[in-house]
Amino acid sequence: MRLAVVITHPIQYYAPLFQLLNRQDNLQLKVFYTWSQAQQGVFDAGFQKTIRWDIPLLTGYDYSFIPNTASKPGCNHFMGIQNPSLIPDIHKWKPDAVWVIGWNYQSHLRLMRACKKYRIPVYFSGDSTLLDEKPGLHRLMRRMFLRWVYRHVDYALYAGQHNRAYFLAHGLKPHQLIYAPHAVDNERFADEDGRYMQQALAWRKQMGIEQHDCVFLFAGKLVPKKNPMLLLQAFQHLRNSPTHLVFVGNGVLEQSLKKQVMPDSWLAVHVHFMPFQNQSIMPAVYRMGDVFVLPSQGPGETWGLAVNEAMACGIPVIVSNRVGCAPDLVIEGKTGWVFEAGKIERLAEIMKQIVRMYQHEPYHLKQIGNQAYQHIQRFSFHQVTDNFIRNMQSERYE
Repeated sequence: MRLAVVITHPIQYYAPLFQLLNRQDNLQLKVFYTWSQAQQGVFDAGFQKTIRWDIPLLTGYDYSFIPNTASKPGCNHFMGIQNPSLIPDIHKWKPDAVWVIGWNYQSHLRLMRACKKYRIPVYFSGDSTLLDEKPGLHRLMRRMFLRWVYRHVDYALYAGQHNRAYFLAHGLKPHQLIYAPHAVDNERFADEDGRYMQQALAWRKQMGIEQHDCVFLFAGKLVPKKNPMLLLQAFQHLRNSPTHLVFVGNGVLEQSLKKQVMPDSWLAVHVHFMPFQNQSIMPAVYRMGDVFVLPSQGPGETWGLAVNEAMACGIPVIVSNRVGCAPDLVIEGKTGWVFEAGKIERLAEIMKQIVRMYQHEPYHLKQIGNQAYQHIQRFSFHQVTDNFIRNMQSERYE
């Protein structure tokens, strides 16, 4: 079987999946990247810097960059991806199926329509949810348009419960949906020789964090969507407790957060900032924290793969109910905690409870971390690969 994959640019969460798919005996894979300019690095508006990942994203599978002729190239708008040669190049490769990741680019949507014309099965991935929908005429018009878009899809790979509900709401039938859980390379976040924990402990010592202090960790873009300011406000309710808060990342809210911290003598000692850290060191970054917190308010927090990464490190998590992965990954009190987005008092209450647990029942918090680790093993690239291959084989022989 020959599978053509269409995606804008190399992404750290997809490359390991492509490598695994390419190792399957009964599958020949080729990835067509449509944002050719991304070869020089991608400017991430959230981190406010050009990102060049330090793990291999272009090894272990066949790929090509298709020339992008857009006048303003980029994956942040529909006309930013224009590839006149995409359809001819894929047609020449003669795939048995095409997997399109994201429809909201001119070239991707044109390809989906062309595949229907040539009767090539279209598999589709997109992690949208209904979490940010608001009632009214705009929702009605958008749903009508999206139903038209998804008529060009034969099968959709859904990441979790919220994503599945989204596809069903836009006209896809249950038999068209393939479970493909959002995953990270769980094995890469393991710490078999203990070196990541050693690095994490060294960082904690440099920050002046005592051995028995409880550390809450935020790692990601410091942007309004992720609501790091709410986390800082909740942390202030823990004043004079043996606890610390570490922010790892950059973004438009970085200076505002620091301005809140610096005049306050207690916060200045107990709140710490680290800049953006690349992928190879993230397993150590997560281990700095005793609990990982993602307090997003949206819009657009469709999943939150940082939660997967933290759990793969054996770290319990706190997430808001506007984080798309919440119903799939967070089992209340077993792998972490969920609070209603925007509720400072409730988040602070959970954090106080965790500090007490850390002081008096540290084994209990460790157990929750172990349960988080065990639970996240179910969300793996192997499961995605198995489900994908099984469906392609049944499609081929129908």
